[in-house]
Amino acid sequence: MKIETLVAARKTAESAVAEMDEGPLKVAAFETILRKLLDAPSPPERFTERRPSHSSGDRRTTKNSSGSGTTSRITNLVDEGFFSQQRSLAEIQGALAERGWHYDQNLLSTPVTRLVRKRILRRTQASEGTKKVWKYSIY
Repeated sequence: MKIETLVAARKTAESAVAEMDEGPLKVAAFETILRKLLDAPSPPERFTERRPSHSSGDRRTTKNSSGSGTTSRITNLVDEGFFSQQRSLAEIQGALAERGWHYDQNLLSTPVTRLVRKRILRRTQASEGTKKVWKYSIY
């Protein structure tokens, strides 16, 4: 990632929280916004002041697995065969962390659910001790 992209992301996140009072809430908001900006599929385009307008015929296609967003990274795990066995969100979180992508579990649930809705993954409810958790697989 280019230094200009990082600087632009930082400035964007700073301006988003500029009017907040100093404290832990402002820090958490800044971190969340910065993380989302840096996880975006195409950061350089996201930080420009003006975005090019798209004609009605120019629809964007779904993200492919070579992107850098959370969904694309999980799709890469699918391509690697990670989901040949049932996996919990904690296991998905661990696999992404091993590859250098650190996410809270609550940030993973939406992208994984979207992959279930697209029928890329399947989910079943399983028991782990006294808890019931969702397990995800390709079968």
